[in-house]
Amino acid sequence: MMPHLAITMGDPAGVGPEIIVKACARLKDRLDRGDLRLLVIGSNPSLLAARDALKLDVELPEVGADDREWPHLACLQAGPEGEPIRPGVLSADAGRFAYLAVKRGVRLAEAGRIGGIVTAPLNKEALNKAGYHYAGHTEMLAELTGARGSVMMLAHDNMRVSHLTTHVALQDVPARLTPERLRFVIDRTNDALGRLGLGRRRIAVAALNPHAGEGGLFGRQDDEVSAPTIAAAVADGLDVVGPVPGDTVFVKLRAGQYDAVIAMYHDQGHIPVKLLGFNVNPATGTWDALSGVNITLGLPIVRTSVDHGTAFDIAGKGIANELSLVEAIDYAERLASARAAA
Repeated sequence: MMPHLAITMGDPAGVGPEIIVKACARLKDRLDRGDLRLLVIGSNPSLLAARDALKLDVELPEVGADDREWPHLACLQAGPEGEPIRPGVLSADAGRFAYLAVKRGVRLAEAGRIGGIVTAPLNKEALNKAGYHYAGHTEMLAELTGARGSVMMLAHDNMRVSHLTTHVALQDVPARLTPERLRFVIDRTNDALGRLGLGRRRIAVAALNPHAGEGGLFGRQDDEVSAPTIAAAVADGLDVVGPVPGDTVFVKLRAGQYDAVIAMYHDQGHIPVKLLGFNVNPATGTWDALSGVNITLGLPIVRTSVDHGTAFDIAGKGIANELSLVEAIDYAERLASARAAA
């Protein structure tokens, strides 16, 4: 039987508690059978308050980290409670819980008690108010695990997009396109495709510049850095193409010509995935569901995440959608199973 997967609550003032309870309700049959086991880590009062507000029939027994056996679904307090946490209200205490939940999850994964972690969204301002100065989950996880490098991959249907850079200013991206970093991202992406069970692993590298530099007219990084790095990967037996102009590479990915794309910077990779993943209600002009998963590659543990933020504006209103969290749990299962079988 696979170990539990941990769901870290993220910021308890956001939609995390609500989507966790809704996801557990949706997955109730699997949890009852025991072919899925989940451990929710965060603020237990916030979780139980969300369950009661939603009036969902979800049993959430509280357990300790050192308990020998956990029920198929259980919740673990990440740290001592402070001031009451209110939905939609930014606070340092909520940021503290977001950090402590992830730290607990990492340590349990390193000890082999859980198969991996699935993270609900945190708020970067609250996290920093609590004294934890990270740009986000990815950077926090890299430090907690001692990973020498990590890669963000977004996944929605057949759209799998890894990122060379993420939370950096656009002006700093060209300097971060190095042969070493690009090859690291190629290798981690190729490994992830294999662990996800794909027989073919064709990876396209997106160009940094318009038209892949147009022979140097619009920049030389694609010719001088990306092209030779791609050629070296191909010589080593990997199925890599590019650099492919950014205005067509994602169309080709969606058409199935590639199995993953490596984007050069945050918005180049996020926009196409989120454009397809957001379900927009034409009557209201607002989005009411989001499909997509954030996967961190290069860590010694399995980590997946929802592909949305804390949504303070709707926290506590009972309208947050749990689809992205359910998908993140599914991806974590697949990756954890592959790691266990390796």
